[in-house]
Amino acid sequence: MGRKSLKEARQLEIIQVFYKVAKKEGYENTSIAKIAKVMDINPSLIIHYFETKEDLTYALIDHILERYLLIYTIKHKGQATITDLQRTIEMLFSKKWNLLFDDGLFYTFYALAFREKKIKQKYKVILDALRTGLSTMIDQCNAQSLTKISDPQAVADFIFVLVDGAYFYLSMESDKKAYNERLEAYKQRAYDALSIPPLRSDLLAAELPAECE
Repeated sequence: MGRKSLKEARQLEIIQVFYKVAKKEGYENTSIAKIAKVMDINPSLIIHYFETKEDLTYALIDHILERYLLIYTIKHKGQATITDLQRTIEMLFSKKWNLLFDDGLFYTFYALAFREKKIKQKYKVILDALRTGLSTMIDQCNAQSLTKISDPQAVADFIFVLVDGAYFYLSMESDKKAYNERLEAYKQRAYDALSIPPLRSDLLAAELPAECE
């Protein structure tokens, strides 16, 4: 792959600052003028790349998708192993995954999806892509007789329904011990659905990208 163009680099910088400001000030209170002030640039430069705040929102949601899909990394293309599958489950049910994107902004955009068709479509792309990625992994393990899942798509869908519901519920939990215990219980349900054992503790050193910067 070639290097990113100056335009792409500048757009990414603007998206990242937009995320920071929206996380701190709230999406409704974030404007192109505020973003420009933080970046110490003229607002016209931002408008050159993103004409409206809505355009910036669409770009940020696309950026979220790219980051979420980084969980599907396997050593041998087309040949996911049980360890790859286990690492994916560990990442899905981890604090790093939950903190990959700010809950407040995630659910703000989710709410907007009920009013704006384009955002709804983008969210569906994210959710479908995550499910398809996991289903593909299961298919590859099935092909190697590592798993025997009769309906990989249904199991992948169940796991992400579990993930989505778990984090929404846990976002209300302030007790750290209760949070961890429930997260572990939900993760075990995912392992049960796949009929595979949890990843050994000595193999847990899997990395996720840091939160949007």
